[in-house]
Amino acid sequence: MTTTLYGIPNCDTVRKSRQWMDDNDHEYDFHDFKKDGVDDTLIRQWILAHGVDTMVNKRGTTYRNLTDEEKADAGDRNKAVALLVQHPSMIKRPVLEHHGASTVGFKEDTWSAMLS
Repeated sequence: MTTTLYGIPNCDTVRKSRQWMDDNDHEYDFHDFKKDGVDDTLIRQWILAHGVDTMVNKRGTTYRNLTDEEKADAGDRNKAVALLVQHPSMIKRPVLEHHGASTVGFKEDTWSAMLS
């Protein structure tokens, strides 16, 4: 299997993206951030590829509950890695990896092009 969808199962966007994958007959492995965790190496790769602002979900409850110092750390590429490992629900989702490439967020046209 060369396609992995990362996310949290109760996230509406993740549910929508999984339904889209199933409806379009794309095989994939699902990696649940909360159940399976996520390692710092993978987060570093995503931050390098997409930027820290793309990877940190600042709209969620977890981010809003951080201290001011932690919120400041979330903007720093190196410090954000530790925060995202500790609070995987702060990772913007879903993340789709396919043949070494990745994309963040669910956009049908982007996913169609990536998976074709």
